[in-house]
Order: sequence, then C-alpha cells, then structure tokens
Amino acid sequence: MVARIVPLFLLLLLVGIHAQLWTGRGSVGHVQELRQQIAEQQAANAQARAVNEHLAAEVGDLKSGLEMVEEKARNELGMVKPGEIYVQVVRAPQR
Repeated sequence: MVARIVPLFLLLLLVGIHAQLWTGRGSVGHVQELRQQIAEQQAANAQARAVNEHLAAEVGDLKSGLEMVEEKARNELGMVKPGEIYVQVVRAPQR
C-alpha cells in the first residue's frame, strides 16, 4: 500500500510543479512579460538620459557665455539689436 502512495504522491508533486511553471507567478509567460516591461523601461530610460544630456549641455552653454543667451533670445523671443533690420520669410504652403 505504501509502495503505491509514494509514486502517486511524487506524480502529484510533479504535476503541481509543472502547473506552477506554466501558470503561476514566475511562470514562463510571466517572465516573458517582465522581460518586455524591462526592455520598454530601458528604452524610456535611454530617451530620458538623452534629453537630460541635451539639457545639461544647454545649461553649460548658458553658464559659459552670453552667445547662447543671445541665440535663444533671437530664436524664441525675436530679439533684434539696435541698427538691425528684422526680416521674416514666409513660404507658401506646398500643395
């Protein structure tokens, strides 16, 4: 009788472990989903890192001289120095 119970118990244990492998937490599907989330987060981190590096370079330029300040004022605020003539070229919309 004990000889039948031990193999049956081991078989049930094997089925339980196998079911956990395919359906539970830490299953193959769950691990694949986590890997996908990690890849997406790494891509978002790389993009944020690039933006941060660009902003840090811009801050460095702003701290180092007035050329960057003047350029930003001209581009964003339309600054014109005394004696300069402002010319704006407007192109016709393409059809």
